Amino acid sequence: MTKKKHETAIELIRGDVVKTLRQGIETGDMEGSADVIVTSPPYNIGKNYGDGTSDKRKPSQYLSWVDDWMRLLKVTLADDGSFFLNVGGTPKDPTLALRVMSVALSYFKVQNVIHWVKSATIPQGGTEKTVGHFKPINSERFLNDTHEYLLHLTHRGDVKLHRKTEGVGVHYEHASNVKRWAHTGGSNRRCRGNVWMLPYKTIQSSDKQRPHPATFPEELPLRAIKLHGGEDCSDLRVLDPFVGIGTTGVAAVRCHAKKFTGIDVDGGDFYLQEARRRIDEAKADFQGVAIKLT
Repeated sequence: MTKKKHETAIELIRGDVVKTLRQGIETGDMEGSADVIVTSPPYNIGKNYGDGTSDKRKPSQYLSWVDDWMRLLKVTLADDGSFFLNVGGTPKDPTLALRVMSVALSYFKVQNVIHWVKSATIPQGGTEKTVGHFKPINSERFLNDTHEYLLHLTHRGDVKLHRKTEGVGVHYEHASNVKRWAHTGGSNRRCRGNVWMLPYKTIQSSDKQRPHPATFPEELPLRAIKLHGGEDCSDLRVLDPFVGIGTTGVAAVRCHAKKFTGIDVDGGDFYLQEARRRIDEAKADFQGVAIKLT
């Protein structure tokens, strides 16, 4: 079988996100350079990333830092681009996502608020079934945390989305609805809505299968990129300014994006190497993909 030629340029940059974005904007390389941004920043909840980086600032310092890179991403995002920001919190600090959203409102319009559900218990056949995974909380005060936000940010709130594209839209449960309802346009695919059930895959070894302490499943950036770009994402330039182990990069390659840029401070020089390995693995079925680690 002949491999399909695919020219995705990949650039992984080791550096502080604020300094890297500022330098790129000053040189003109990054201004308006991203059609889609998908990322998940540190949540300031004391995660140990194992590379010497701090994930615990005073709340005012954290939000000031968020403001610093949010302002720069406004310049980086293309005029008709989409910025998908994944943010969660902790039971002790459930308003973190809302405070980050308040910072975002200084620079962007919140066009959609997507709820990423990691686990849910649903009625099924007279009983209940739990789908997905969650980390149990040993507390008499708080509920298990099974949800995070995915904020869809744009410059003006008017970006057209591909809600029914393959991998994003869902089929009607009853096919008769396609002919019965005029708004379907004859298509057996509808908008999924703003609740995305995306469980983590079951893993046997965190070190090997999830070596980063804060990752999202590949389906999340994959669906976000397709929601913006549709079936043909070959002209899209995708950015993840907190790239970690490269999950957004893997999704960008599998969406056939034109370019992917990932930034990470990565003081231990491990995450970017793992990102490169995973992206290399994802692009194995394609030719002509250049990898640059700076």
